[in-house]
Amino acid sequence: MEKRELGKSGLKVAPLTFGGNVFGWTIDKQQSFKILDAFVDAGFNFIDTADTYSWWVPGNKGGESEAIIGEWLAERKNRDKIILSTKTGSQNNEHPKDVSKKAILENVEKSLLRLKTDYIDLFQTHFDDEITPVEEILSAYQQLIKEGKIRVIGTSNMSPERIRESLKASEREGLPKYQTLQPLYNLMERDAYENELRSIVEENNMGVLSYSSLASGFLTGKYRAKEDLNKSQRGGGVEKYLNEKGFKVLEALDNISHKHGTTQAAVSLAWLLARPTITTPIVSATSLKQMESIIKAPQLQLNKEDMEVLNEVSSF
Repeated sequence: MEKRELGKSGLKVAPLTFGGNVFGWTIDKQQSFKILDAFVDAGFNFIDTADTYSWWVPGNKGGESEAIIGEWLAERKNRDKIILSTKTGSQNNEHPKDVSKKAILENVEKSLLRLKTDYIDLFQTHFDDEITPVEEILSAYQQLIKEGKIRVIGTSNMSPERIRESLKASEREGLPKYQTLQPLYNLMERDAYENELRSIVEENNMGVLSYSSLASGFLTGKYRAKEDLNKSQRGGGVEKYLNEKGFKVLEALDNISHKHGTTQAAVSLAWLLARPTITTPIVSATSLKQMESIIKAPQLQLNKEDMEVLNEVSSF
């Protein structure tokens, strides 16, 4: 399978990333193992999680996703075949957002233990507390790289201003540089990335891991009315898409997926894969059937007409 480089990091990944936020939330350990096996068996190698997934579930503290992935890696003995990403800085029930050097150094040790590994391929600033100097954040990462605990760094929910400030500090101070960005980006949510972030990516040759690539499942086509929102635990997050634009996007996905004999999810992901600067969309699945529809995306070649239709109905 085609591999794409994450920025200028040297890390080569397959063109879809599995999003581990579902582990310990909407699927248990046994089902998580089945999903991960299917993903890797299909030729993919990149798994993304975070140290606080899934703290929002009653009874959880955070770290459940990392723990499941760690047990899977240990049982399958395939760590050397996997590119592993996790993140730090998010809030949970016990603390607010925190990217101080002290917090980063403490959190990475906990992540390594849960993941049952001695290194993390891509370590990302998940959320920015917006008060810690960017030099302090980057110096923590510099220490961890020197210690061999992380290989490459990236950022996610950070303002354009703080990303630019970080990149300048990296050049000025000789500190590690963010090689990747993980933004919200999909057919329903284009404006923030295209207007505010894409230019930063282009100027700095960053790799992009788009999250919410299927708009919380809306772009699979299973949510067509308010009555559909109870189809999953994530249904409430798609109500905002039940509008004129959303229905136009679904109609286009219906037509194009029918033409190609595939699924709306595959078309949505194929659109992302064909967009400038997008390296590897993040996707999740809770069943093998869902997984089957997702892994078709890299083989799907949308033509110029398909792309024009999708660009038009999703415009902002």
